[in-house]
Amino acid sequence: MLEIRKADVEDAEELLEYCKATGGESDNLSFGAEGLPVSVEQEKDWLKGMSESEKQVFLVAKEDGRIVGTAALSGFAKPRMDHRGEIAISVRKAMWGRRIGTRLMEELIRWAGQFDLEIISLEVRSDNERAIRLYRKFGFETFGTFRGFMKINGELITYDLMCLHLPEKTEEEKR
Repeated sequence: MLEIRKADVEDAEELLEYCKATGGESDNLSFGAEGLPVSVEQEKDWLKGMSESEKQVFLVAKEDGRIVGTAALSGFAKPRMDHRGEIAISVRKAMWGRRIGTRLMEELIRWAGQFDLEIISLEVRSDNERAIRLYRKFGFETFGTFRGFMKINGELITYDLMCLHLPEKTEEEKR
C-alpha cells in the first residue's frame, strides 16, 4: 500500500540512495547516477529546514517500506512573490504508470492551498511526454520554453516552463 507523508531527518540516507537510483534511470532530473553532492548530515539539515518552513514541504511516497517517489513544494518568501511556489516530482522508473505521480501532485496542490499559494510552476524536459500529460491533467499550461536549460553529455536540453493558477478561495475557506 502506498503511503505519502512529509519526509523527516530519518529519511536522509535512503533519500540520497533514492536520488542515485532515479538519477541513473532517466535523464529527466537535474542529476545523474551520481546523485546529489551532499552528505547524509547535509541532507538531514536540509530536511530539518524544510520541515520547519512555513511555505515548503518535501514528501516521500513509500511502498513496502521503501521510497518510490518524492515531491517538493517551495513557496517564495519575498512579499511580491509570496503568492507563488515551485514544485518537483520524481518516481522510480519501475513504478511509472501506477498513479504515484498523480497522488503526489494531488498532495502538492493540497499543500499549495494550505500555504495560500495562487500559482505553482515547474520545469519539465520538453520530450518527457509522460510527465507533461500528468501536469496537463491537473490544468498546468506551458508558458515558455527554455532551450539549453540543462546540458547532458554535451547536448543542450530544452525544457518547458509550466504553471497552474489555483482556484480562488471562498471567503469561508480564507477563514
